[in-house]
Amino acid sequence: MTAERAVLFDLDGTLADTAPDLAAALNFLRLQKNLNELAVSEVRPYASMGARGLLLVGFGLNPEDAEFPVLREAFLARYEKNVCVRTRLFPGMPELLAKLRVPWGIVTNKATRFTGALVKALKIDPACVVCGDSTPHLKPHPASLLLAASQLNLSCERIIYVGDDLRDVQAARAAGMRSAAVEYGYHGVDNGGPRTWNADIVISHPEELLRHL
Repeated sequence: MTAERAVLFDLDGTLADTAPDLAAALNFLRLQKNLNELAVSEVRPYASMGARGLLLVGFGLNPEDAEFPVLREAFLARYEKNVCVRTRLFPGMPELLAKLRVPWGIVTNKATRFTGALVKALKIDPACVVCGDSTPHLKPHPASLLLAASQLNLSCERIIYVGDDLRDVQAARAAGMRSAAVEYGYHGVDNGGPRTWNADIVISHPEELLRHL
């Protein structure tokens, strides 16, 4: 087996726990409409799904609903102002990043305007950052992973992609990368959980990744 020369991480639910700040932005809008706040635990499964998933759990709205565009912009504006208040790297992630002896980067469906602010606030230094608006396609399409590989100047078979959602595993497979699914992340809704995604490896704690490199 070819040894990995780089590691790429999904952001929300894999590298960082962003759910508290996403829930806060959502609850800000709910309070404006005289609705009770949702617990972070209720929001967490939707936190990797962007505004689409969050407005679904918060208001039962889908993109085709008339209210969706206005609420989406209000949600994103609120989130942008408070993007890293309670967001933290997952326990064990700082230790993993310190121990990695290969380049690492971020590939996320999150837009650049939020991702850049998070990277700066979390004081991390990835070798590359590819966002949801860096290519015309979102994961599970492999375009963003292929772009990251080109930025690292590595072939895809030398890279492992770590994620907390089925689409992360699908994107890695489509790009020809190995995949690692994390059990500590958000996991999405109704997709069976990490051990059903046919990832190459499944880890329950960030530092477990070191055994597979």
